[in-house]
Amino acid sequence: MPATLHNMPDDYPQQPPSPPPPPPPQFGGYAPPANPYSYAGSPLPPVYRPAPRVNRSPWFYVLAIGGSFAAICLVLSGMFWLMMRSVQGGNGSGLGLGEDRIAVIDITGVILSPEAINAQLRKFGDDSSVKAIILHINSPGGGAAASQEIYHEVLRVRKEKHKKIIASVESVGASGAYYIASACDRIYANEASVVGSIGVIMEWMNYGDLLKWAKLKNITITAGELKDAGDPSRDLTPKEQAYFQGLVNNMYSQFVHDVAIGRKTTDDKIKPLATGQVWTGEQSLSLGLIDRVGGFRTALMDTAREVGISGEPSIVRPAKNKRGLLAVLTDDGEDLFPNPSQLLNRAPGFYFMWK
Repeated sequence: MPATLHNMPDDYPQQPPSPPPPPPPQFGGYAPPANPYSYAGSPLPPVYRPAPRVNRSPWFYVLAIGGSFAAICLVLSGMFWLMMRSVQGGNGSGLGLGEDRIAVIDITGVILSPEAINAQLRKFGDDSSVKAIILHINSPGGGAAASQEIYHEVLRVRKEKHKKIIASVESVGASGAYYIASACDRIYANEASVVGSIGVIMEWMNYGDLLKWAKLKNITITAGELKDAGDPSRDLTPKEQAYFQGLVNNMYSQFVHDVAIGRKTTDDKIKPLATGQVWTGEQSLSLGLIDRVGGFRTALMDTAREVGISGEPSIVRPAKNKRGLLAVLTDDGEDLFPNPSQLLNRAPGFYFMWK
């Protein structure tokens, strides 16, 4: 018969009784409930208590707000400094505030519109810190009317704002560009610069033979004998030739007269030089077309001394209008890829331009 528990031998070792569980830790007078899933004698997990709130001094908030304000002022000052540097073109010393400065306006390439240059002349003419303006010219000329408008704006700023305006010819200062230069107080040019070309040219494209080759006909209905004069689909008639020559001659007389006024001489002295030809800067000096032989640096330092600026003058230039990639991609594309049909839509034009 198998042995049972009650008749086990007396010498069987007895297990010691389990010790009582330790009392739970006290946290601020609060005893957490017993964990029913813990073994007897195992430590209870710590109970999270939020950190006590720290009472900060009012000076802490004063310093925090003051530091944030100082950081914002520092950022805004940096942005303002960069803006002033961009306006000055990186050539001015410091911010240029309250300084006597010389403005430089670049006239480069073919002159098609007077708006940008005239706006710059007006801006620097109204700026009391700008003591003189230098037109840095490297242009063969351009549209007759555009060149003439800039010429008159130069004269206006000189007269109304009482500011010196100096022309400095780099490589080319011909035709309409020389027209503008003649309105200045003084003209500088390098020995090898190209100067002059006082004259008028009128041109357009005749595509009559192209229409014949394509077996196309141009149909025009007009009221007025000379209304379609200069039609690019046919040759000029003798009367149209005389008509356009009269317009060119009149503009030529205006060119000669305005140059004579700007150079403080007479039309009769300018006419022998108004053959449309150009001269070097060295030749132009003896002809009276320029005042001094020298480059931009010479013109700058002479002008600074004349207006009472000692040492290295501070220069200010117009801010450049930079086109971003987004502007290039979203415009009509005419600048990058001209429409061929525009070549057939050109009206006759009058130009003060050296070719």
